[in-house]
Amino acid sequence: MKVLQVHNQYALPGGEDSVVEAEARLLADAGHQIDALRVRNPGGARAAAALAGAPWNPLRGAELRARLREDRPDVAHMHNTWFSLSSSIVDALADAGVPIVMTLHNYRLVCGNALLFRDGAVCTDCVGDSPWHAVRHGCYRGSRAQSAVAAATIALAARRGTWQRVARFLAPSEFVRDVYVAAGFAPERITVKPHSAADPGPRTLPPSTSRRVLCLSRLAPEKGIDTLLDAWRAAGCDDLELLLVGDGPRYAELARRAPEGVRFTGWLPADQVRALLLHSRAVVAPTECYETFGMTAVEAMAAGVPVLASDIAGPAEVAGELGSEWLAPPGDVPCWADALARLRDDALIDAAGQRARDSYLRRYAEDNGLRSLLASYQDAIESVRCGHHTELSGSRHKKG
Repeated sequence: MKVLQVHNQYALPGGEDSVVEAEARLLADAGHQIDALRVRNPGGARAAAALAGAPWNPLRGAELRARLREDRPDVAHMHNTWFSLSSSIVDALADAGVPIVMTLHNYRLVCGNALLFRDGAVCTDCVGDSPWHAVRHGCYRGSRAQSAVAAATIALAARRGTWQRVARFLAPSEFVRDVYVAAGFAPERITVKPHSAADPGPRTLPPSTSRRVLCLSRLAPEKGIDTLLDAWRAAGCDDLELLLVGDGPRYAELARRAPEGVRFTGWLPADQVRALLLHSRAVVAPTECYETFGMTAVEAMAAGVPVLASDIAGPAEVAGELGSEWLAPPGDVPCWADALARLRDDALIDAAGQRARDSYLRRYAEDNGLRSLLASYQDAIESVRCGHHTELSGSRHKKG
């Protein structure tokens, strides 16, 4: 199968970029041909002009149309179009008869900042309603002008019926599917397909032999790191070490207020993170926003590490497989302190670590991910072949 992988890469590589790379490798290793359409958003003086074209970039659409006249793939898999690509590429693909599959990595199609989070709390004002709420709140980068561009992008796509031309949406979690259904997207067009993670191999020692608790996170307001630090101090986990791996706008501030026994490493390459996971006691994911998936949790479970996560959205679906005791209310310092204190229990840690590894093999191993991906591609191809792609996938989506 020939797959055109479409992705507007991020300035700072993140989870979406990792998923794109992993799926490209999976497909290529299985003998499929991968063609890539990848761009990066410009910085500096050119960024403002490029952002202005986010609602509709005719140049990108024309470039893709010319490319498709020379070489037509069996299916196109879109990941991110914000903001240099724009939704003009959807029309280019659909007009050429190319079946389109799109992964819903975030809430960009219905939310101005793609997070459903503002002013320190979750927000669903625009879901199933007008995207112009984002302008009033300055949801995108704190700028009303830039938020107007984001809102216009959502509104134009709804008015043009852009997303009705996508044959199959892939939601990483049930929660994401429910959000998009609430926004007016037809449920029969959305398949829940969790991301998969590479297998680091079995552990050489049980997790209870380690004293390290690991947090892999971007250091941003919505990630719940303040709650984690306050809970760690309250739990008095003097016999354990908390290691925070990641970077972000709050790095310096959080590092200054960290209690004793907490260490920040900054960003680390993937191979070092895998090594840390294989020699850690537990992973904590204290997010306070509607994250679409728990990729960190899955990578930990692959390494046989139990995960303590916030009982919210995608991470709760993943970590919840270990039992309700591995979930804590987001932002609740006393509950998080109690949960962190339980991480001292060696027997509890080892039993949960084994359940984590079993859950990974059953649901999140790469062979499962490849089968699901190919099945979704085939569904999209059959849908276009039978003419079903003309049915509305977002007919209930309110126009902005």
